[in-house]
Amino acid sequence: MKYCPFCKKPIEQYWTYCRNCNKPLITNLDNELNIRLRVPHDEASFYTNNFEEEDYYDISILDDEVVERELSELEDQLAESERFGKNMGALLLKKASLFYKKRDFPNALKNLELALENFLDEKEILNTAICHNELGLIYEETGFFDQAIYHFDRALIILEDLEDNKKKIQVLNNLGNVYYLINDLKSSYKYYQKALNITEKENLELDAIKTSSNLVEILISLKDYDRVTKILQNNLEFFTKTNDVYGVIQTHIKYGKLYYYLGDEYYDQSYQSFTKVLELVDTIKNQISIFIKKKLEWESFLYLGKLYLLWDNDSEAEHYLLISLEAIRTFGIQESIKEGIVLETIAKFYSLKGEDNKAIDYYSYSTEIYQKFGDKLKIAEMKYEVAKIFQNYIQNEQKAIQYYEEALEIFESLNNLKKAAEISNNLGDIYVSKELFDLALTNFIMAKKFYTELEDEYNKNLVLGKINSLKETEPNSFRP
Repeated sequence: MKYCPFCKKPIEQYWTYCRNCNKPLITNLDNELNIRLRVPHDEASFYTNNFEEEDYYDISILDDEVVERELSELEDQLAESERFGKNMGALLLKKASLFYKKRDFPNALKNLELALENFLDEKEILNTAICHNELGLIYEETGFFDQAIYHFDRALIILEDLEDNKKKIQVLNNLGNVYYLINDLKSSYKYYQKALNITEKENLELDAIKTSSNLVEILISLKDYDRVTKILQNNLEFFTKTNDVYGVIQTHIKYGKLYYYLGDEYYDQSYQSFTKVLELVDTIKNQISIFIKKKLEWESFLYLGKLYLLWDNDSEAEHYLLISLEAIRTFGIQESIKEGIVLETIAKFYSLKGEDNKAIDYYSYSTEIYQKFGDKLKIAEMKYEVAKIFQNYIQNEQKAIQYYEEALEIFESLNNLKKAAEISNNLGDIYVSKELFDLALTNFIMAKKFYTELEDEYNKNLVLGKINSLKETEPNSFRP
């Protein structure tokens, strides 16, 4: 019989946290990979974790004294292993796990890399895959997505050679997650679907549920609402049957998002789903840490704020948006893409209220977050929104031109022709108002070119009308 090192009560071998005192348990190496499935879900940029992590991922549930004591004990064990020439890989992996719980990512990475070297020297192939997976998770969380993909790919190659399908499912999900974070929905879908195919082939019901839950986020983005509905019905039935409260909560969150994107006829159902989430979280608040509580609540606060905004209830909208931001900052510890998403929504709220300076401030805050995560599309979108405020409301044309041009450069680099056309058209309008007709014509011609490539005849003809009007009005201003 095993006992929890914290509360000393009996525990089962397969538990990853003590169900008596809620403290996380250090698992054996063979289980380490299986418990580290990260699950994304969000509307655009998408940056949150799903219920699967609750079993192990409350990174702040250990107090500092416990972590420091365990680190000290590990240092003694490492010194002894080095003295007797023993393999230190397993101890280094445990040490990295403790630093991860402290959110000390540099030291977690350092010890994972040392563990990887040890496992490579000892030709411990499975543990090498585990280290690559863990490195990928940390690089993902810190925004180094190319490094995350590299390490997940390395783990996947090893597991394919080992024909370890159970662990392959986990890494395929992790790859789906990181591609989702960089908005590569095609690749994300591919990896989630590969994982789902394996779960069906191996008849792994729980893994199938987890993977399909991940896939829901992609399907919502792709507007495949029928398939989303089928998955959520199946998942809710499964989690209810197994009395998995975290699964039930997360499924209601996804239902809330589904109803939100289905449109105004479903807003009441979306509202009911998110309020149900908050009610369920409240029933277990004494069993979970404040960090897990906030992680379960933040999206419900965010979407309730959006719903109240749609219903023109500004006070409630502002309240829920701000407590969503507070929730993220409670569990985020370091800046997170989720914070950017909420800041952006708050900016839109203030813009709709006509509080232009506040809106610009919050767009700037969100831009800073997106810059740290290298999300070029979101950076361009934020600059575009700020430019429109300067053009249409503050009527500072010089600032509008500055932000439009910065956004245009990014949209062109991303081959986003629709936005590039809109901005070129707006710049043309500004230059006409400033009687800078040469610059106006240049931008209208660029807009026409983009609309032609998009085969958007309607907008192309509108811009063509502006070009012809300019030439007729100021025929001597342009060279033949």
